Amino acid sequence: MSSPTENTAFDQTRLDKIQALREKGLPMFPPTFDRKNTVLEIKTRYAEITHDKSAESVSTAGRIHIVRNHGKTIFADLGDETGKIQLYIRKNDLGEEQFELFNQYVERGDIIGVVGNVFRTKLGEITIWVDTFSLLCKAVCSLPEKFHGLKDVEKRYRQRYVDLIVNEENRQTFRTRSRIISLLRRYLDDHGFLEFETPILQPVYGGANARPFTTYHNFLDQKLYLRIAPELYLKRLVVGGFERVFEISRNFRNEGVDTDHNPEFTMVEIYWAYRDFQDMMDLTESIVTSIIQDVHGKLEIPFGEITLNFTRPWKKLSMADAVKELGGIDIFAHSVEELRTLAREHKIDEPEKPQSQREFLIAFFEGLVEEKLIQPTFIYDYPVENSPLAKRHREKEGFTERFELFIAGMEVGNGFSELNDPVDQKERFEAQDEKRRLGDVEAQMIDYDFINAIGYGMPPTGGVGIGIDRLVMLLTNNNSIKEVILFPSMKTQKPGEEEGETEGESPDAGNEKPPKPA
Repeated sequence: MSSPTENTAFDQTRLDKIQALREKGLPMFPPTFDRKNTVLEIKTRYAEITHDKSAESVSTAGRIHIVRNHGKTIFADLGDETGKIQLYIRKNDLGEEQFELFNQYVERGDIIGVVGNVFRTKLGEITIWVDTFSLLCKAVCSLPEKFHGLKDVEKRYRQRYVDLIVNEENRQTFRTRSRIISLLRRYLDDHGFLEFETPILQPVYGGANARPFTTYHNFLDQKLYLRIAPELYLKRLVVGGFERVFEISRNFRNEGVDTDHNPEFTMVEIYWAYRDFQDMMDLTESIVTSIIQDVHGKLEIPFGEITLNFTRPWKKLSMADAVKELGGIDIFAHSVEELRTLAREHKIDEPEKPQSQREFLIAFFEGLVEEKLIQPTFIYDYPVENSPLAKRHREKEGFTERFELFIAGMEVGNGFSELNDPVDQKERFEAQDEKRRLGDVEAQMIDYDFINAIGYGMPPTGGVGIGIDRLVMLLTNNNSIKEVILFPSMKTQKPGEEEGETEGESPDAGNEKPPKPA
């Protein structure tokens, strides 16, 4: 058997203390504790307490954050999920044996239970005058230094559990995330939408242009893909007669990692029969403003050095008008070769790749415009070339009834009037499959079962997907997606390897914004 400290962060001194306590016959790691009060309940109930001890005792438990020894008395800070409270421990009350037990063996990071009465100190702090304590869990790993917290960015992401212990602000971020998801689910439930679960392991991936993760099912002897989007399955449900459906889904895309991309991410996709892309823009506005109002109590919120204003209605621009207004280029006033020259001048990625005005429209929009869309803005009328699942525009040849929502330079939502012509869908999939055959790893596969599904008839339908991680970034004023995902994707660290040494990953990844992956 290996040493307990081998390949671990265990502190040998703490391990020795556990062994010493066991030799004293004291039970270690007890299974339960009768906690009757949270810290918040105690502080609320005794908000008006004086210097006199309360008549009734309280019983609470939590982690020790600070211990201050003053000889025959000890002050300590105990924290649970609801907050922190000071403990006052006297040798005269506990007795010498119990007092020395606390003094020698209880330290920062340990979890204890206490029983005592509440009073207010001369400095005005609500405090528990401890009568008895129980050591519930002796931590064998030491927390970071008390005044510095856990500031190493990479270490915070790898050891989120430590980050949550020492950084209350980050705990609050994830409380807000949980609340946002609850509010989203409540809004859709209140408006008659039904929540469903669709497969994560799929024989054919689709619903977005992205490179998938692959796996293998041994029993079925079949290659499978982790879903990149739930879209095609949710639209099968619309075919089946469910007219308002949604899923809050975990999706997986085998792509780069930067400040607003993580290979594993969360989104909500919503489909509404007998509605179109205009209706879905209205729905998106309503959902997001409802959540922001509930979380912040107002529609103007800070994000970095700017203030985002979510007051309705939000700005709407066609993609062509956005490129003309914000990029200074009137796409359809230039030939393809003129656009190629302009693309080189503006250092647009892969200027040789576009072969039409519409394809250059996409390239210039992504290269010149996206990052300038700071306030909530809907961009609509997307070229058919990059919208294989959207209905063709009812008025503009070569375009689709599609929109994307941009906030703070990020795409936050993507919606369509959904394509329900099965013949057109088959042709679009075949065009995508040809791109895939020629080396485009993000092009979609042909899903013949889905084509057959809409062949049975899908009503006119509006759909939208909203990125939950990015929405949480905006509502919690975080400029990196890693700050709002509890356990973001990171390269595996070898035992004994120091933070920042991991091959292929910068120690400050997530603070600097690298180029958006192709």
